[in-house]
Amino acid sequence: MCVSPSSWCNGPCGQSIKFDRRGVMKSVKMFAALLSVAFATTVCATGESTSDAVLYEGAQLIIGDGGAVLENSSFLVEDGRFTAVGTVGSIDAPAGSGHVDLTGKTVMPAIVNAHAHLASPRPDRTEELQHWAYYGTGAVMSLGLDEGSVGFEMRSEDISNGARSRSAGRGITGPEEGRSEVPFWITSEAEARAAVQELATEEVDFVKIWVDDRGGQYEKLTPELYGAVIDEAHKNGLRVTAHVFTLEDAKGLLRAGIDAFAHGIRDQDVDDELVQLWTDRPDVVLVPNLPNPGVALDLSWLSGTIPSERLGEMQAAQQERPGAQESFGIQARNLARLSSAGIKIAFGTDGSSPWTSHQEMEDMVRSGMTPADVIVAATSTSAELIELDAGSIAPGKLADFVVLDANPIDDITNTRQISEVYMRGQRVERESLRERWIGSE
Repeated sequence: MCVSPSSWCNGPCGQSIKFDRRGVMKSVKMFAALLSVAFATTVCATGESTSDAVLYEGAQLIIGDGGAVLENSSFLVEDGRFTAVGTVGSIDAPAGSGHVDLTGKTVMPAIVNAHAHLASPRPDRTEELQHWAYYGTGAVMSLGLDEGSVGFEMRSEDISNGARSRSAGRGITGPEEGRSEVPFWITSEAEARAAVQELATEEVDFVKIWVDDRGGQYEKLTPELYGAVIDEAHKNGLRVTAHVFTLEDAKGLLRAGIDAFAHGIRDQDVDDELVQLWTDRPDVVLVPNLPNPGVALDLSWLSGTIPSERLGEMQAAQQERPGAQESFGIQARNLARLSSAGIKIAFGTDGSSPWTSHQEMEDMVRSGMTPADVIVAATSTSAELIELDAGSIAPGKLADFVVLDANPIDDITNTRQISEVYMRGQRVERESLRERWIGSE
């Protein structure tokens, strides 16, 4: 869901994805979470802890793999990773471990957003990543509109109270005068391959392409051009994700070897040929990015997290939009059909406003997916897509998780009822962030 960013969280609306420097970059990423785990509500009163391990007990636990909710759960976090998962009484925690009682709460993995757009300047990007973490997102893929080197540098950094980030660097498109000049503009196969080679030297996390004439305003990438991009990317161990609009372009991209779609098909309902092409390539992932549903949204749940004046303006702008409802209907039907056909569905919002993750999840359920399937898309499938060792609550995974006051399996909007957020096993200081952003109002 692409929503105009509010004044306190700005940034471009673009896209990104991943590449295959698996050995080196994964080892770099693993240095996350060497700090001791921040305490939450209740720490055992047996004296000063001699371990950085913390045992969390009592919550309903959503693993993130689509399995049943684990009742009366217990999980252990050490050095920023989950090291054991079970039920209360089944885990032997190290001597001196901390203890957090989560009775009455629900825990799920932090959201992984595989299509967003982050600001390029370091201070702005840091601020945005803290906003994302505040709303329960543990990692963000900035897809195709990053300038300079900051996006690459920050991939290996642990941002205090912030989400992780990945970057596709500059995307690739045809000349688009009057739009963003950040992407590579290509008009030949030689230029296509040269752009990919430059991205390969930067070790991007995905190559992003746009195949869209913007309603006839521009010349879109031809099959020859996007075919050259995909071929060169694969030669360099990179994957390619596509901004696409039409059904026919989606078919052409599937035939050319695309690895993921950063949007759903938006001009018409998908047909049997498209479904067959896609099922023949089961590893191709869809990040649907549903549009605004065209209904007046109730934004009252954001009260206390956005300055009241700004929230009032946002709420006043909500209205019924029949045209948007028609567009949403096409994409919702397509998502429902592709999901039921077994296509891999991941998660992204194509914007910079972090709260929209929760609206996107509601819209995916509105399209016909179950809350459980949406949570899998927004956690483990997206983490797999961006090759991040997170997205599920399982031994060895990074300890990014959200503590909720209600179970989103029962009602997906319960993802908004956030009690606590943990990044790399450390509690995000949401109160201090909120105070910084909106003061004492």
